[in-house]
Amino acid sequence: MEGKILDQMQSFSWVDYVVFVFMLAISGLVGIYWGFFKKQTTQNDYLLGGRNMKVIPVAMSLVASFVSGITLLGSPTEVYMYGTQYAYIMGGIFLMTIVMTQVYLPVFHELKITSNYEYLSMRFDNRVRLFGSILFAFTLVGWLPIVIYVPALAFNQVTGVDIHVITPIVCLVCIFYTSAGGLQAVVWTDVIQITAMVGAMALVAVKGTIDVGGVGVVWQRNLESGRIETPNWDLRPTARHTIWNLFIGGFVYWLQANAVNQTMVQRYLALPTLRGAKWAVFLFCIGISTLYCFCLYCGLLIYARFHDCDPLQTKLAKAKDQLLPLLVMDVLGDIPGLAGVFVAGIFSAALSSLSTSLNSMSAVVLEDFYKPFFKKRLSERQTNFLLKGVVIVLGILCLALVFIVEKMGTVLQLTMTLEAITMGPQLGVFTMGILIPFVDATGALVGGITGVAGMAWWCLSAQMAIARGYISHPHKPLTTEGCSYNFTHVETFITESRPEVNALLHVSYMWYTLAGSLTTIFVGVIASKINSLLGKVYIPPTPKLLAPQIRRFLNNPPQPADELYIRAFEYNKDSPQLNSTAVNMKPITESEERS
Repeated sequence: MEGKILDQMQSFSWVDYVVFVFMLAISGLVGIYWGFFKKQTTQNDYLLGGRNMKVIPVAMSLVASFVSGITLLGSPTEVYMYGTQYAYIMGGIFLMTIVMTQVYLPVFHELKITSNYEYLSMRFDNRVRLFGSILFAFTLVGWLPIVIYVPALAFNQVTGVDIHVITPIVCLVCIFYTSAGGLQAVVWTDVIQITAMVGAMALVAVKGTIDVGGVGVVWQRNLESGRIETPNWDLRPTARHTIWNLFIGGFVYWLQANAVNQTMVQRYLALPTLRGAKWAVFLFCIGISTLYCFCLYCGLLIYARFHDCDPLQTKLAKAKDQLLPLLVMDVLGDIPGLAGVFVAGIFSAALSSLSTSLNSMSAVVLEDFYKPFFKKRLSERQTNFLLKGVVIVLGILCLALVFIVEKMGTVLQLTMTLEAITMGPQLGVFTMGILIPFVDATGALVGGITGVAGMAWWCLSAQMAIARGYISHPHKPLTTEGCSYNFTHVETFITESRPEVNALLHVSYMWYTLAGSLTTIFVGVIASKINSLLGKVYIPPTPKLLAPQIRRFLNNPPQPADELYIRAFEYNKDSPQLNSTAVNMKPITESEERS
């Protein structure tokens, strides 16, 4: 019987397919326009839009690329299963906005760099720069397959089409317009796609609320089930979500995702002024919070609709992250075209995240993997070929990795857990560079490697324990008592005794990024102090490489040589021998500069 119900809900009409294809076609046309009619003639045009982008499109692009299908589908699932406690992470987002605009962004924007890993070479040396770049590459390769897989799940729920049929089609469109049009194509497709996202979520929220009987019914049913929650002030680190780990841990998570992540920083650097970049951060904060509210409300709506007949137990939804698509087909399936708008919105989120990441990775390969280690200068044609080649190869690799991702669990927690392995230590390395003047290159590298090793053991061990059922978190009550159709009830057997696991593995995943950052900083500081005691020569960084707040406490005011330092970096950055000590010890002379 549940099979018939599912077939009825998979009523994706030809109008829905037209809407979906139309969205893909628009994205492709934007790529054609910027790739063939408004050609990106230089590397600066392709990667940074000529550093002349506008604030509002960039802010919309930032929201679109950050809000992947993981957020759109994972956040409602979180509310349905565990309640609204996760909503308090928005406090961490606002705190991140203040810290980023005052501490990190002024440094990167003033240096006029292309890849933010160039900063690590200027502040430390090429070893640290390569370390940061490799971490970024591993993060993308692990994250992008999840980004691709999640909307394919939604498409499968509403159409029945296999995920391995739809993912290649959508990815090829994305690879095409990203490789053809560069950052301009990425930003302007993002603007279109964020409009589709917000429209889709608003449509579901309004129509779904009307169908269940209004906002009062939605609120009352969730209140009675305990899903509407006041802040949890529990001080135990093992509590899954509390006001502490959401505000503090969430702040650090969002800081690494926005302040030192190349995919985000690259768009801020594309704006001509620091003031414009700061405005983009504030608009991003407002936009992301608004979209989060839509997602969290849709989670309440899912429970209000299925409060007496849980679709997970009846197998109406095969996976937790198919709950929102199921709701969509339930409330919008009878109106041709509306389900197509929703699926287009979900895929828009994936396309924007994928295109931004591919463009950023091409910048990292050129600036951080090629230029510092190869003497040969590339022509504009060779540079163009390399940038587009990276987009194509990485896109195909991520598409292949979808086969692995589909074997994993709930995407929201999984994503934040895997990111913490690399991004926590990476935030620690950048923070040492910007805020702690006495940390040297060896200290930063030792701290970063220690942080990655420690977090890899912790995060992967915890994820393995969860997958084996050794660690579980109780979810909110779910029932099938009110189901009006027959289904096969699957008995769940609970093992009486579970193997004891390390107490550290029970710590909430919301603390992972903070732990990775603090471990990196602590070890980096200790290693730098040891180097100092051993008598190793260390030349302090120039003020431009430190946060504005730290510059005020330095005894050495900026000298004209500092300007030569920055220009020396620009002059010599293609050289494989570049390191900050060499540049500090021997700035270029006026005759060298003229040549």
